[in-house]
Amino acid sequence: MTAKPVHFHTLAVCAYLGLFALLMLWNTVLAPNTTFPVALILLVTVTPLLLPLRGFLNRNARSCSWMAYISLAYFIHGSVEAYANDLERLLPSLEVVFSLLLFFGANFFVRYSRK
Repeated sequence: MTAKPVHFHTLAVCAYLGLFALLMLWNTVLAPNTTFPVALILLVTVTPLLLPLRGFLNRNARSCSWMAYISLAYFIHGSVEAYANDLERLLPSLEVVFSLLLFFGANFFVRYSRK
């Protein structure tokens, strides 16, 4: 059985949607920050995910590889936040899981879609 790039792209898109929803909910509903404006935090955290979105959804290999690179920043943020914050580890752990799924899904899509 051979690996189909469509399945990896579907995995990456699902992980993207999960990461996007998690970041939106985390910063607005679940644990909003009291020191910085919510709009500024959303601008800083969500904007990098929106930059290669059009090509990512159109299965452009270059945009998918950029999405994989961008997901590594969310992996680092989630890892540091889970280590530093003893009281709340569920949300950063979900961020780590979604960013890893996005990274591997996008990377395997690029790898197996090349001819």
